[in-house]
Amino acid sequence: MLADLESAPIPEPEKVLLRFVDKVNSDSVHIGPEDIRILHAAGWTDEAIYYAITVCALFNFYNRWIDASGVHALSEEAHRAGGKRSASTGYIRTPPNE
Repeated sequence: MLADLESAPIPEPEKVLLRFVDKVNSDSVHIGPEDIRILHAAGWTDEAIYYAITVCALFNFYNRWIDASGVHALSEEAHRAGGKRSASTGYIRTPPNE
């Protein structure tokens, strides 16, 4: 999917959202009403669009903060483990007592 979104085996509405997130990441100054109309036509709500923008912005913030502060990046193994965990349980973690 990262190499070629257009041929990725995901639903078209998700492709529409990922195209938008790419624009948020690379050309946010040119986002306008037409971009939002396209998302709405694909079935995305204002709330979902807000969260997509927020997640993209936060990842950009974290990456810049890490780069500038000298925090060491995670190893490839740690990234793979985190990806597997997120794929199986999502981003919400259950407290240890539950």
